[in-house]
Amino acid sequence: MVKRTSFSISRRSDIAGRVDFSDRQDEHDAHQSLTTSEVGSGSIIIIEKRALIRDCLRRCFEAASEQNVIAVRSVDDCLQISTTTITSLVILSVASHPKSPETLRDIGRLVQGENARPLIILSDGDNLEEIVSVLDTGARGYIPTDLALEVAVEAVRLVCAGGVFIPASSLVGARQPGGESPRPTLRSANGIFTARQAAVVDAVRRGKANKVIAFELKMRESTVKVHVRNIMKKLNAKNRTEVAFMANELLKSADLPPMQAVR
Repeated sequence: MVKRTSFSISRRSDIAGRVDFSDRQDEHDAHQSLTTSEVGSGSIIIIEKRALIRDCLRRCFEAASEQNVIAVRSVDDCLQISTTTITSLVILSVASHPKSPETLRDIGRLVQGENARPLIILSDGDNLEEIVSVLDTGARGYIPTDLALEVAVEAVRLVCAGGVFIPASSLVGARQPGGESPRPTLRSANGIFTARQAAVVDAVRRGKANKVIAFELKMRESTVKVHVRNIMKKLNAKNRTEVAFMANELLKSADLPPMQAVR
């Protein structure tokens, strides 16, 4: 009985030793895999032609996001790095011309192919038409340069998680031709929405999250989600971004005042 017990203890010690060795070996292998490449897993690549701005962007995003950030000069450099580096996201800085033919070509090159990664456009402008244009080309987000760094980092995290980011200020501040202000709060979109749906549409177009909408309209978050789904069906929209854009278009498209909602 004593021998059997000591054998059991010996086996446990042996197993524990082997497990401990395996753990150390895994840590060593992981360390080796990180040090054999210039960058770690899930790196962010920033494309910016201007050297000083390129370096500033890299330092800012790296410090604020605590992710590895690589800054390159051109799309060609980015594509070359992407073949040997695990990349989570690409940020293309295009100054003030996001709709130029060159920029649209660059976007097409970055979002196609087996090494394609989610793409965010960084630009000085915040025109809604330009934002929608680059999103239609395949970008997953748009960050204007007047956005706070903390918000920009959260936008990066959202896109990495599979979301699409548009600054709420661009939606709320959308202008009609001639520089006129948007029309008053959406009430009915010419009768296609109920009163509750119209209120939800108005909140969505202002960039508010479901939790905020639920709190402000005194309803459950699950109810808000149902309203959003029904609104998307009525507008034939694929996502909340399209709902927000269409709502702004409805507000500025006709000279008719908002009609009473359907009861």
